[in-house]
Amino acid sequence: MTPAQIEAYVDAAAAALDLPLSPQHRPGVLQFFALAAGFAEQLQAVPLDAHDDPAPVFVPVEPSTKAAG
Repeated sequence: MTPAQIEAYVDAAAAALDLPLSPQHRPGVLQFFALAAGFAEQLQAVPLDAHDDPAPVFVPVEPSTKAAG
């Protein structure tokens, strides 16, 4: 998204939610929305097909107790 598109989206979303956005918070909101939009672009760039499924269950792995070296 371009900076102009991000500003338009943030303004429209705030208006639709009746969410007041103070002038001093606006730069931070725009910055973090741009960051999130960048993450979304990276995810959308990954090619997926019909056979790609999300993992059904996340199982964390214990960190290694061995010292690095």
